[in-house]
Amino acid sequence: MAVHIRLRRTGTTKRPAYRVVVADSRAPRDGRFIEIIGHYNPLTEPPTIDIDRGKAEAWLKKGAQPSNTVKHLLAHAGK
Repeated sequence: MAVHIRLRRTGTTKRPAYRVVVADSRAPRDGRFIEIIGHYNPLTEPPTIDIDRGKAEAWLKKGAQPSNTVKHLLAHAGK
């Protein structure tokens, strides 16, 4: 089973908010997931990025592959 760290869209129409989740790569974008490890809100100024670094690092050590967007978010959250 390939595990990915990716965004799951929440919020309403034209008001997106996202959860950073660990999910099976075969699951749909907003479908089944294993664990929520953070939140991302692009509408605030500056965008709100809240990711649990400990959980993210633990999943990366287990072999989870982050999406390109999540890689960017992890880099910004690491500041």
